[in-house]
Amino acid sequence: MITPKDRLINALNGESVDRPPCICPGGMMNMITAEIMHQLGNQWPEAHQNPQAMAGLALGVHRLSGIENLGVPFCMTVEAEAMGAKVNLGNMVTEPRVIDYPLSQMQDWSSLPDFNPETGRMGMVSAAVNILAENRFGLPVIANLTGPISLATSLIEPMTFFKAMGKQAQDVHAFLSFITNNLLVYGKALLKAGAQVITIADPSATGEILGPRRFSEFALPYLNLLLEGLKDDSEASMVHICGQLHSIFPELNQLKTGAISIDSATSVAKLKTALFDKIIVGNVSTQLLQNGQPLQIKASALNCLNKGATVLSPACGISTLTPLSNLKAMVDAVHEFNYQNSGERGND
Repeated sequence: MITPKDRLINALNGESVDRPPCICPGGMMNMITAEIMHQLGNQWPEAHQNPQAMAGLALGVHRLSGIENLGVPFCMTVEAEAMGAKVNLGNMVTEPRVIDYPLSQMQDWSSLPDFNPETGRMGMVSAAVNILAENRFGLPVIANLTGPISLATSLIEPMTFFKAMGKQAQDVHAFLSFITNNLLVYGKALLKAGAQVITIADPSATGEILGPRRFSEFALPYLNLLLEGLKDDSEASMVHICGQLHSIFPELNQLKTGAISIDSATSVAKLKTALFDKIIVGNVSTQLLQNGQPLQIKASALNCLNKGATVLSPACGISTLTPLSNLKAMVDAVHEFNYQNSGERGND
């Protein structure tokens, strides 16, 4: 019988599977809710700084909801903190966030420190990955990286960064090269610790902000350097970009990954017609997951699959107020879809 790990890796690589996987990768798309933390007796913000607690939450999500992966960390601030950003770790219902940028002007990027994946929260995440890699449930372990554009906008005020694309393009490219080289070091450390799949979340690289020309110049090359640099150590990868992506559909075909994760602002059906050979991951509305009823969640999830999503996932990071029953309903959809499309495997 196929394991969840093999199912996800095969699906992300465009190979045949018995049914769609249902995942919540972690990182920006973390899967932790207040209800889950209460049931497990394992809570934020302590779990952000404790490898055992971090791993325990990821395992607990699978046990309570049926989501078919293990993913850490539960935020997008680990890399920024390692480069000098001040981070508020939040509380039980709010994720960590950057509260002070280490840079005030673009040309000062060379003052930033390089990553040391063995120290600080990076070391804690690597240790959590190592714990999760020893799970006995055949679950894939997903390591999450913040994309180059999004990390840049966690190190300097975003409008300063975006304006510099026009006036200081050379500095922006040097800054993004520095970031990407460090992300490669961290990504390799996570894979060495036992992760099998890499997810790069780059919400600030959306076409709504950059447009096709700047996406091609400033986002695509560095995402591809990262993907190419990690491909020999990982079994599969995906890239998540937020927002309405229609303006960069052609550019998405140039990403050197087998799978693209999208939020609910982008139509699965329209993206599928624009992609040549990419798998679509997504895109159940997180607002619906928080506020809807289980039957609505299941119907929406089935619609995502029927429109062409190969891997089912929330469209973005879920609210900590999302009911556990709604996460279970999303998971139920992949089994019901399997039943609809292959009667003999309906109870798999």
